[in-house]
Amino acid sequence: MTTEIDVELVQAWPEHCESIRLRLPEGANLGEALRRAAEAGFAPAAIIDQGCLAIYGKTVTPATLLRAGDRVELLRPLIADPKQRRRDRAGGKP
Repeated sequence: MTTEIDVELVQAWPEHCESIRLRLPEGANLGEALRRAAEAGFAPAAIIDQGCLAIYGKTVTPATLLRAGDRVELLRPLIADPKQRRRDRAGGKP
């Protein structure tokens, strides 16, 4: 008998949050979860940049094995370097 785990995929936007809960076989990886979520119609899973994935704030890859209760965060790519933005606001001084 295969044991199953529950995980949640979330993506936050400034004005709203999208999420989906999945039941996967134990030993499933993040790539499998993304495929399953996309098949279920969770649009963010189909278009996510694979370099923008995290579990509880820690960057991961699609090969990462999931554990019961994991919250997978589908992160938005940065549009600007935060350090450079601070430098620009401070007048360009390093």
